[in-house]
Amino acid sequence: MSISVMWFRRDLRLGDNPALVEAVAAGPDGVVPLFVLDDRLWGPAGPSRRSHLAASLADLSARVSGLHLVHDDPVLAVVRVARRAGASSVHIAADRGPYGSARDDRVEQALVEHDIALVRAGSAYAVTPGRVTKDDGSPYRVYTPFARAWHQHGWRDPAPTPRNVPWLRPGGRTRAIPAVRLPDGLHLPPAGEAAAHTRWRDYLEADLAAYDDVRNQPGADRTSRMSVHLKWGEIHPRTMLADLAQRPGSGTEAYVRELAFREFYADVLWHNPDSARDYYDPSFATMRYDRPAADFDAWREGRTGFPIVDAGMRQLRAEGWMHNRVRMIVASFLVKDLHLEWQLGARHFLHWLVDGDLASNQHGWQWTAGSGTDAAPYFRVYNPTTQGKKFDPDGTYVRRYVPELADLGAADVHEPWKQPDGPPGGYPAPLVDHAEERREALDRYAAR
Repeated sequence: MSISVMWFRRDLRLGDNPALVEAVAAGPDGVVPLFVLDDRLWGPAGPSRRSHLAASLADLSARVSGLHLVHDDPVLAVVRVARRAGASSVHIAADRGPYGSARDDRVEQALVEHDIALVRAGSAYAVTPGRVTKDDGSPYRVYTPFARAWHQHGWRDPAPTPRNVPWLRPGGRTRAIPAVRLPDGLHLPPAGEAAAHTRWRDYLEADLAAYDDVRNQPGADRTSRMSVHLKWGEIHPRTMLADLAQRPGSGTEAYVRELAFREFYADVLWHNPDSARDYYDPSFATMRYDRPAADFDAWREGRTGFPIVDAGMRQLRAEGWMHNRVRMIVASFLVKDLHLEWQLGARHFLHWLVDGDLASNQHGWQWTAGSGTDAAPYFRVYNPTTQGKKFDPDGTYVRRYVPELADLGAADVHEPWKQPDGPPGGYPAPLVDHAEERREALDRYAAR
């Protein structure tokens, strides 16, 4: 009997899944579809990620005639399931994150003791982190040259979807997919492989061509929102790149640049695993920061008195997602107006974001905070009022998420404190004076 285990993780799909192709080839007599609920990952996840994962697992389970789900230490669980099934190999997509890579090494060592192979095929990226380097073998530290080399390196065509997979149920108890209750007011998009492809096809037809023109306009709401499907591997970036290659244009070029940014941050994290928690530029650790207090609570709750900031923070709580331009604005406000460390905001984002990805989230925060991969770091201080006027000129985005300001026109919605009777509807006055805090931020930077 030739039996294999397909250990799903961040690849919750059947299409374009090289690890699954390998598992089917190695297991003509049976492939065990396995998912391990790992407390190291499940525990820190907030309600958005937990809910989407549970829904995606339910979708996958229906596609594989019943997913074998266990809740245990992965080292113990994978070995136990593989031995019980009589498998000779366990197949995975390579995980290049700090925890995932170390976990897989431990699992591999445990499997070897039972003459079972751990076989890695592909990863969650078009180009596996660590593959793109300079001529001397050192990693890139700046996005633009990385993106150029990434393009030159290229990527494989999408993998074929296996047909008539001999899914096998191993012995032992399988756990039910956890039921996750979302907080009131939080609504998430559909999960699963079919939902990912439906969203992607719709986006390609309706909005891709205009992407370069509208991607910075949160009120237009015309970005793809594919980040959540990429996070869970419900679609592979290689699939998306193949589709994009058939649709040349400025929108496609801009979209590919964003996919390259995702791959760049994964590469940076692979080479610098400590940057998930610590400063990429260690000199920023010596700067003077404030302790979180009531101002941090106001930021988290969308009560800063700066409409574009508050709209973004409320969108996060309502949808488990935030427009990318607004992510930068609210991050800049936390670090450079409130003088709080970026890790506080990154942790809050990871709790609520349905697309919360360690590499993209942490390095996006570090980029805005000035401590990350940026040629002109700390001097970029976003003015929340001018950013609102520039990217949400008619106030559509603000009014969508800040109902207290729904009756203000475009000329007033970004500066409600200028109303004769002050901000309407109980909306708060500005928490800080931005001009003063900008000067303070630059003074602290100079003194570090």
